[in-house]
Amino acid sequence: MKHPTALIDPTADLSADVSVGAFAIIEGGVKIGAGCQIAAHAVVKRGTTLEEKVFVDHHAVIGGLPQDLTFNPSTTTYVKIGARTVIREHVTIHRATHAERATVIGPDCMLMASSHVAHDCTVGHHVIIANGAMLAGHLQVGDYAFISGGVAIHQFCRVGSGALISGNAVITADVAPCTLSHSRNAIAGLNLIGLRRRKVSPEAIIELKQAYHLVFQEGADCQAQAAQALANGKFVTPEGLDFLKFFQGGKRGQFVYPE
Repeated sequence: MKHPTALIDPTADLSADVSVGAFAIIEGGVKIGAGCQIAAHAVVKRGTTLEEKVFVDHHAVIGGLPQDLTFNPSTTTYVKIGARTVIREHVTIHRATHAERATVIGPDCMLMASSHVAHDCTVGHHVIIANGAMLAGHLQVGDYAFISGGVAIHQFCRVGSGALISGNAVITADVAPCTLSHSRNAIAGLNLIGLRRRKVSPEAIIELKQAYHLVFQEGADCQAQAAQALANGKFVTPEGLDFLKFFQGGKRGQFVYPE
């Protein structure tokens, strides 16, 4: 199960059935859960925790130092990868910058080849990050989001749950839940195909459509519109409420709008 050429620090905590390929490197303090597979030449650096059945493909580097010139490498920070997540070849995931904090990838995600998740990101469950996508530091990505190939997202942005960002898009503002983004900070409506694939109820889809048109009225303040809709109490489904509440949070104060 562990190739003789693999370098495994004796202080690393590996479950008995973990598979480690040729020339892989696992540093001290790493925790790897049951059923995980570490492919040849992969590197799992200190401060990383992999829950059960995580797959790390060839030449991926998990837990690397943040690309932050102010970061002190002696600071104790972490990377946490949820159960059953698939990390394909050449993926890089960097540990957090603040002491005792973690970059987090949720369970059942898939990070495709050569994608990058920077320091202090929090990625929900069932998220797909396609080939070559680049997530800058301090991002928040909601559950079931789909980030297509070549996408670049600015630091401190949020991607709402169920959102889909089309290939090669450039995102420098927050992307509302269940929307379809493309190009540079543009929305083309709701991600209806994704909603139906997840078997979201017709009632919730109706509310999302109403909330979308309410918030994105031409010339309106989307935050004010969302706050008013929440105060009225007319939206009751979790999906509708999640959409409206999204506009009350965030650090950038900017949102991706329809063209």
